[in-house]
Amino acid sequence: MESKPTQQEVEGRYVGRDSANTSENEAANEHMVAEKDHAIMDNSHLESGIGGDLSPQHRDYLMARHGTVDLTPLPTMDPADPLNWPAWKKNINLFLVAFHAMMTTFIAASVIPAFELFSIDFGVSLTQASYITSVQILILGISPIFWKPISNRFGRRPIWLISTFLSMVCNIGCAESNSYPAQIVTRILVAFFISPAIAISSAVVTETFFARERAQKMGIWTLMVTLGPPSGPFIMGFVAYHTNGWQWIYWILAMVNGAQFILYFFFSPETLYVRNSTGPKNTSLSPFRRQYLNFGKLGPYPITWRDFWTPITLFAYPNILLPTIAYSLIFGFSSVLLTVEIPQLFTPKFGFNAQQIGLQFLGMIIGSVLGEQLGGRGSDWFMRRKAAQLGRSRTVAPEYRIWVSYPGFALVLCGLVVFCVQLNKLTTYNVTPIIGIGISAFGNQMITTVLVTYAVDCHHEHAASIGVFINLVRSTWGFIGPFFFPDMFTNLGLDGTAGLMVGILIVFAILPIVFIQWKGAAIRIKRADNELDQVNTITR
Repeated sequence: MESKPTQQEVEGRYVGRDSANTSENEAANEHMVAEKDHAIMDNSHLESGIGGDLSPQHRDYLMARHGTVDLTPLPTMDPADPLNWPAWKKNINLFLVAFHAMMTTFIAASVIPAFELFSIDFGVSLTQASYITSVQILILGISPIFWKPISNRFGRRPIWLISTFLSMVCNIGCAESNSYPAQIVTRILVAFFISPAIAISSAVVTETFFARERAQKMGIWTLMVTLGPPSGPFIMGFVAYHTNGWQWIYWILAMVNGAQFILYFFFSPETLYVRNSTGPKNTSLSPFRRQYLNFGKLGPYPITWRDFWTPITLFAYPNILLPTIAYSLIFGFSSVLLTVEIPQLFTPKFGFNAQQIGLQFLGMIIGSVLGEQLGGRGSDWFMRRKAAQLGRSRTVAPEYRIWVSYPGFALVLCGLVVFCVQLNKLTTYNVTPIIGIGISAFGNQMITTVLVTYAVDCHHEHAASIGVFINLVRSTWGFIGPFFFPDMFTNLGLDGTAGLMVGILIVFAILPIVFIQWKGAAIRIKRADNELDQVNTITR
């Protein structure tokens, strides 16, 4: 009887087949079968591993610049190729993009300490005041569907410049809006213009860094997104308290957006790079002009309606869908709930002012930063260790990375229970609920980095769309949550809420991740076989 192949053997078949099927994949692109996700996919077969048939010139170039040819993906011989940039240039660009991603959620959460001030000034309830944040969460989820195809055609750099400049203008509008409807409208506009980085950043990481660095660099982006919700109210709580108003929150946000625009202009080159060959680029433009002054059509394909729809089609990819659902549920409870509900839980119970409310987010900040050390660096080390055990002849399956997420799930469950149970017991304030928040944030960040990196590792050809898709699902859940969170606390109490959240996360987050670790490689093989059959049918 023929024995079943192991997961590593299945993965090896999957990886080895990439380069062999390059011509078929290109034919599929011509017939609109495969996704034209971003320009880098023209050479996506190089993601499979070391180029065995490099020219002597190309090999010498890689050895001189990188000290090795063991690079995945394989760079070209072009200085403008982001993979060939020096480390300092890559890291500065990553910091700017990651900070931009943080500002998306930072801006949404920054007004949380001012909910009571909004309630007084606009004559609305605290719950209605919270919609000033909730509506931004929804727009942050939807609007990247628009920005992603635009950036694929015209590049990332113009989008960053447009985003930060118009966000600055709209934040000034927020500061000058003196009615509740005007606040809602201007906040929607801010969310629309600031949103690109929360989704497209995953593509920038893929375009700029090698696979061995991917989890660590992706972790920087995901950490900054996670830090946005707690650091916004933590910092702006002091501003709201000492100015006794909400207007200066928006003026400071506008100043930050202006500084981002200036830094992007001088220090953020274009990362969208068309890989047609491994030889030198045939162009009359210098590398500097192509990186900083090349404003126009960069992507090889015109924009079609299909490009706006592409991220939605990722619902059909279990290796992307299940991690996304698990991560979104974790983020909704560990970040959105604990962020949005703190003013509504702590203000009536302890009589906190805006500054005291802001200080409650310190535990989430500390937990997130510490959790990233295990989720990013830890999972990269975990994968390198397994690769060393297997040797260069075999590839580590992306599912192996998922092992790092299980301690994160345990910490999230523990932290949520500690927060709810301790807060329910308290009659006078102490720090124990915040310790629960910190534990949950630690686990949340571990899970975030591992699951996002896993999805990109499985389908790196869809890197830009994966970021948009994850953001869409996460933000939609984050928008829905605040509408039922208060009723959940009222009807179930804090202890009952803890039990419900634990049950939801076990059934809809942990068990699906166990399944995808078990069957993930086989699912990818089946999808690759089906797509290859479609290509053969078209090109026959």
